[in-house]
Order: sequence, then C-alpha cells, then structure tokens
Amino acid sequence: MCLAVPGKVVEIRDEDGTRMGMVDFGGVLKDVCLEYLPDLRVGEYTIVHVGFALQRLDEESAMQSLELFRKLGALEEEFGDQWGLAARQAGERRPPGTEWSGAGTTNGEVTG
Repeated sequence: MCLAVPGKVVEIRDEDGTRMGMVDFGGVLKDVCLEYLPDLRVGEYTIVHVGFALQRLDEESAMQSLELFRKLGALEEEFGDQWGLAARQAGERRPPGTEWSGAGTTNGEVTG
C-alpha cells in the first residue's frame, strides 16, 4: 500500500523548468513536484503521492486526515517511525515560533 499524505507547502521554486516545492509533513521535509497544481501557493496544503502534489487541501481536512492515519497506525506501518512521528507532530497545532523557518534537511527522507 502507498498512501497519499497531506502536507504543507513551505517553498516553491523552478528546477530545470519544472515547478517543484518543499512540503512539510509535520517536520519531515520532502521535495515534491507541483506541476499538477500550477496555482498552489506557499502555506497551502496538498495531498502528495509518490512525490507529486495531486490535490489542494484545506488545513482542517489535512489535520483530520493525519489524525486518522495516526489512529489507524497507517503511517507507521507504511513508512516506519519517522513518518509516525511526523503524523503525530502534524496532528497537533505547533506553538507559535516553531513553524518551518526555511532551514532544515531532507536527510533520511522516505519516498513511497
């Protein structure tokens, strides 16, 4: 099984003529192709499947989906502890000042 996971767009850039972005999955940052959603903006949520943003999603729906995945254990089963931690973090509102700051790493990212 491979899940389509909601995440928040934190950066958009052009990479060799392809619209790419950095998406935050509750602290796990991943490069994502944004070509299918040309009007998606920084700060919006999207559903990502195998590295492609497929659909815009409102924040409430994104949080509900991540909470459901967490309750079902689906992210842990699919991606291991790193994704389970991301789901738990994303399912809770972050305190002010702890949002993604533009710095970070994609080391250890998982593709699915």
